[in-house]
Amino acid sequence: MTATTLLDGGFTAPVFQSQAAFRLVMDAMAQPGLVVDVGQPVQAPAPLAPAAAAFLATLADYDTPVWIEDEGAEAAVSWLTFHTGAAVTKDPATASFAVLSTKSLVGGWSKLAMGTLSYPDRSATLLLPVESLRDGTPRRIRGPGIETVAMIAPHGLPDGFTEAMAHNAARFPLGFDLVLICGSELLALPRTTRLVEA
Repeated sequence: MTATTLLDGGFTAPVFQSQAAFRLVMDAMAQPGLVVDVGQPVQAPAPLAPAAAAFLATLADYDTPVWIEDEGAEAAVSWLTFHTGAAVTKDPATASFAVLSTKSLVGGWSKLAMGTLSYPDRSATLLLPVESLRDGTPRRIRGPGIETVAMIAPHGLPDGFTEAMAHNAARFPLGFDLVLICGSELLALPRTTRLVEA
């Protein structure tokens, strides 16, 4: 990535674009299962998909370390540091936001921060790229923000996903919040959301 691209990759109208992205992200968190298109208000290098880049450009700052699971992401590290001020950590346990790889193993998610009983908010938000948010096996979800039951159908989830989500739900109020990413779209599954049997 050239210096010019690094400098030009952020919000062109920071106040308005970050506010718009923030509202969309909050809508997704408040309504689990809702697919939200945040557009491409920023341009970031791989492995940051447009939705992940917009999410981090909006919410990450010097108080929220970011961990990137993919190796060789130096351009993304430079972009994040320049545009958000966030430190990019090599220790997943210290990360507020974790950018997972497309080959992420759910067994490794236990290394991420889950909060403490005194400070359950000191946990990680996981950004997981998937192949699609609509073309996979339908799954039912329940929880706050869902009137009765909602359906999601992400395609490209890692092996063991259902078990990992059940284990995460059992830890409440501790645990991670999960955001599924595909292109410029995202779908949030906060720790209060439960996968349920059909």
